[in-house]
Amino acid sequence: MASAMAKAMHLDAAGFEKALGKSGVLVADFWAGWCMPCKMLAPSIDKLAEEYDGRATVGKVDIDEEQALAERFGVMSIPTVVCLLDGVEKSRSVGLMPKDKLIAALGL
Repeated sequence: MASAMAKAMHLDAAGFEKALGKSGVLVADFWAGWCMPCKMLAPSIDKLAEEYDGRATVGKVDIDEEQALAERFGVMSIPTVVCLLDGVEKSRSVGLMPKDKLIAALGL
């Protein structure tokens, strides 16, 4: 049986809080539409969502739309990918990197 490929979900403030409230792993990609490295990282984030479907929530936070979330997590450069476990930040990755290095940096 074929299943639809999982993709990273767009997280606004309410969606982020809902995802944060679930137990388990939340991977949040802080990005912006004008950021070329963010666009280059996007396929890796979607692949991460597909590979970790059911084991982690993978979402994207547009820093232009959700400035308060970016400030809350101290995002100074993008792309920044933050990995949270049960609502507590465990690791983060800043900048463009291959998916395997991203997974290693996040400790997934």
